[in-house]
Amino acid sequence: MAEPLVLHLSDTIAVLTERAKVGDDLLDLGVPLAAPVSSGHKVARVATAAGAPVIKFGQFIGQATVAIAAGDHVHTHNCVFANPEKDYAIGADLAAAQRAIPHTELLTFSGYARSDGRIGTRNYIALVATVNRSATVIRRAASEIVASRLLEDYASVDGVVALAHGTGCGMANSGRGFDILDRVLWGHAIHPNVGATVSVGLGYEVMQIAGMQPHFGTAGTDRFHALTIQDTGGTRATIDVIKTHVALLHGA
Repeated sequence: MAEPLVLHLSDTIAVLTERAKVGDDLLDLGVPLAAPVSSGHKVARVATAAGAPVIKFGQFIGQATVAIAAGDHVHTHNCVFANPEKDYAIGADLAAAQRAIPHTELLTFSGYARSDGRIGTRNYIALVATVNRSATVIRRAASEIVASRLLEDYASVDGVVALAHGTGCGMANSGRGFDILDRVLWGHAIHPNVGATVSVGLGYEVMQIAGMQPHFGTAGTDRFHALTIQDTGGTRATIDVIKTHVALLHGA
């Protein structure tokens, strides 16, 4: 049986790292368990009077509801969450913990540094529908790009993804719903795992591409590209223009 874990020298309890069985004397106190205790549960290191604090991590985590003998299982049957002093002493032992951590070299990973200061772990080209009526176009364009294997020769590009939704046209041009959609679409556009975005609108919908950027400033706009189906000349023409545009963005 592994020795229970004491997380702080002032703790009144220890934590089991393995399930204990009836008769185990977990802390060598001469107090055998009357019932099994599951891993992760607590046992008393010291006798605790009713109303006295239960200490874990060196912090007040609860209060004994009855007298608890040393070696007893400490759980909801004899302990209640409480902290009448409301003094959690957050960070009190941070300096000591930092001194205990051995110095090691900082870990690094190969990522994509974006112009807004964020780091991506992937590098996708995103096709973003700003309105439900352009969803079919971006999905078809993404499907044809994948089928053509256009991006397979570019190791720095992880692929193309189509991000669509079911609104953006017949909706109020202000309010909570509009603001949420506006924020989500721009979040797609400048996500750190997105190397470049092609946002596709219809042309006359409520959620206009031109209206998004001013709300969020210029961060990440070097990766943001936009077009509308009406200006481009219809569904098929827009799909072809998206494919051509993605071909030009392959080094993003």
